[in-house]
Formats: sequence, C-alpha cells, structure tokens
Amino acid sequence: MHDKRIGFLTFGHWQAVPGSHTPTAREALLQTVELAVAAEALGLDGAFLRVHHFARQLSAPFPLLAAMAARTSRIELGTAVIDMRYENPLGMAEEAAITDLLSGGRLQLGLSRGSPEPAFRGSEAFGYVPQPGETAADLARAKTELFRAAIAGAPVVHADAGGVPSQATLAIQPQSPGLSERIWWGSGTRQTAAWAGEQGMHLMSSTLLSENTGVPFDVLQAEQIALFRDAWRAAGHPGKPRVSVSRSVLPIVSDLDRRLFGSASTRDQIGELEGVQARFGRSYVGEPDVIAEELSRDAAVREADTLLLTVPNQLGVEYNAQLLETVARHIAPAIGWRPATQR
Repeated sequence: MHDKRIGFLTFGHWQAVPGSHTPTAREALLQTVELAVAAEALGLDGAFLRVHHFARQLSAPFPLLAAMAARTSRIELGTAVIDMRYENPLGMAEEAAITDLLSGGRLQLGLSRGSPEPAFRGSEAFGYVPQPGETAADLARAKTELFRAAIAGAPVVHADAGGVPSQATLAIQPQSPGLSERIWWGSGTRQTAAWAGEQGMHLMSSTLLSENTGVPFDVLQAEQIALFRDAWRAAGHPGKPRVSVSRSVLPIVSDLDRRLFGSASTRDQIGELEGVQARFGRSYVGEPDVIAEELSRDAAVREADTLLLTVPNQLGVEYNAQLLETVARHIAPAIGWRPATQR
C-alpha cells in the first residue's frame, strides 16, 4: 500500500426538511468552511467539493475555496469534480490562479466531462453549445486543453496595436506557478483513465463507473488505476502521478449512527446510466474495526494515494467532524494513513 492522504468530499446539499442542519445555501456554504477547519485540526489532508448545477448543491467553487483557504493553512483544497462543459476556460483560469495564490499553492483541481444532471442540456443554457458532430466529451476535453494551456502561461490572445492585432501575444493574469501540475481528470471508464495518463493529468477515479465487466467495483477501479499509470509512463511525463478514489465510510459508534445508517446497503450496485450498464461503489458501514479490515482489502484503496471520504453534510459540522475523527483514529491507520504532523 502507498502512504495515504485522506480528505473529505462534500456535495454541499441543502434542503429545509426535518433533521437537516443545512436548510439554506448559506448554511451549506458556511458549514463547508467550518468542516475544512475541523479536518485540518484532525490532521487530515484535504477538503474537496463536488460541483453540480441546477441543483441544491455546491456550484461555482472558487469563492468557496477561497473562503476555505482563508481559514486554513495546510490542507489541500480541491474539486472532485468540475463539469467542464459549463466553464469558460479563460475566466476559470483567472479564478483558479487567484484562488491558488490565496491558498499558498494548495489547490488540487479535478475536472471532468460531467455526469448526469437535472437540467436538459444545461451547459447550453450557460451559452456553450457543441458544434455539429461534437459530443459533450469533445466539448469538455477541448475546454480542458485551453484551460490547462492558460494556467501554464501559454499566450492565448494577440495584443491590441491600435485596433489591429500585433505580433505580441498575451497570457491570462495572474499566473500561479505549479497549478498546471495539480490538475486531475475524473474518469468513469478504463479508456478515459488511460487518456488522463496520456495527457499528464492525475486521476480521480469515480465512485460511479460507466462500464461493468462483472468483476467487483474495487477490482474494476484498480484496473483503471493500472492502465492510467501505464499510460502516464508510456507518455514520458515527469514526476509521480497521483490517484484518488472516493468512498462512503460510515462507522457505527452510537445509537444515532445505527438509526441513520444501520440499514444502508454495503454491496456494489449495478444499474443503467445514459444507455450503458454502470457499476456503483459500495458503502462501508459498521463497527470501526470491521470497516478497517474491509477497507484494507479494497483493491483500489490499496492502489490509490488519496482517499476522499464522502460526508453526509446535511447532518452538520459537529456530526461530520466526529465521523472524520472516528475514521482518522480507528480506521485510517489500517490503510497506511498517518496524521500530517507525523509524516
């Protein structure tokens, strides 16, 4: 097993229903900042946001990431993931650079083609319409290419010479050195995992794989990781590629935990997604020592260097901080994690 980093991943749900600690968007946003502070105090390594549009969940991530940066000093801050179909690559490059500078170079940006969404052709409402013959994946990849070039300092426009373009060219400003090396791709298939490796992006392997070969979820995900690393090496990229996987880990240590999650499914699920058979990862629910043993046998968790814990954010900061503390003390050591202060 690799020396692990552990962070949390929040969708930032809000809804005014009984039992919700996040009845409004304001509460969901403020509590995300507070949970990042609590995670850093526990010695965890990261706080990541899942980005969705047209839903009562986190959307535009950079103002929130900047607020998290202002209240923390060490942990990585990131996205898992941004749907690039919705983004203006150059505007996003400016916002990302500013956020990374404010954080002291702690930004880790996960990007992707996007997942099923509540809006019909939602990105088109943002003004981004695929060209004839262009797929959603094509659009996302083209935008990603321009975004990566912009944050790496490539010139993206000619300077103005009295109303005509000059030979001089301009890059977006500001630039944040090193940010271009901290870009990840959210992959749902072995093919896109290999593509991410070829492109020199790190890998965020999804908890929803849009393929099903009959093997358990963690084994299929481990195959993705192996193909990604092979592609990275074959392409000759420098440095060591990073890999993250996400898991729902819900230790049962109280009667409240048992009432909330005692009947949750702990098996992989298979379903249909956008016309193809997909496999969904299991949840880890139970006594901490049992979860520790099970998680230590998870093939993809063993191969990844980063584990993101999907938190039930509507239960509030206090509950989720306690959940993260239980994982850190009683579960994470079994998969090779040590608090940041002990490394």
